[in-house]
Amino acid sequence: MEIGYIYYFGFGYCYMGIKTKITSSQLPIKYQQYKLIPTTNGVMATVYLLDDQYVLKLFELDTPLITIESEIKLLNTLIDLPTPKVVDRFQIDGHEIVIYTQIQGEIISNPIDKYIEQIGKFLKKFHNQSQNIKLENEKLFDRDRLKTLIDLTNNETLLKYFEDISLKLNHNGVIHGDLFMDNCKFQNHKLSGVFDFSDACYGDFYFDLAVVAIGWCFDKDILNKSKVDILLQSYQTDIDYKLFKKYIKYALLYYATTRYIFNRNGDELLRRLEYL
Repeated sequence: MEIGYIYYFGFGYCYMGIKTKITSSQLPIKYQQYKLIPTTNGVMATVYLLDDQYVLKLFELDTPLITIESEIKLLNTLIDLPTPKVVDRFQIDGHEIVIYTQIQGEIISNPIDKYIEQIGKFLKKFHNQSQNIKLENEKLFDRDRLKTLIDLTNNETLLKYFEDISLKLNHNGVIHGDLFMDNCKFQNHKLSGVFDFSDACYGDFYFDLAVVAIGWCFDKDILNKSKVDILLQSYQTDIDYKLFKKYIKYALLYYATTRYIFNRNGDELLRRLEYL
């Protein structure tokens, strides 16, 4: 498997920024009235804002079409959830362009209890719907695929952790897979929206919940059990705490591996693994 192929399926903490530049004059006339604002967001796409109204994603030419279409299908299927809506799709110089509604609010950096509670409730509602949605894209978070990624790093520490984590992953339905704090917004202390479903695919719902835990429930390197309890209670699950810690370990290993692949610092996640 080539690195380029892996890259365009996207991973948390690996931002591409503006790779392919466009100008307002290249847009359909109805969008030329908006200011085209470049962002540093986006892994498999260049992301612009159209004022405070829309988000424009320009996908690179080697992005699999099934990836784009799966995200669109998912967002168009979700009902009564604070997620972006797809409003348009067209091409510029062969690049697929998708226009989304823009979520208002602020990205948080301090996940206090009431934010964790809200994100747990959101994820439960999302999974209640996504268990009935069919997508055809690759299962990004399965053990076989993680093993392939670890082999690419030639990192013995990652391999040892992989061999030590005995966890059978299920395919409960479509998961977000990347629900870190930078993929949602809050307004007046209320969740205003969750976005970036580029990694959405079939997976284990508890893995999805564990991704939230590794981003929202640690105090530096130490897992905060009271925050985990709030997350699990808001998700309305009675999963055994020891079992859920295995999911947290797997999520930490997954994202530590992807950081190493892209020469980003995965030491923080490995320290968290060590202390669990």
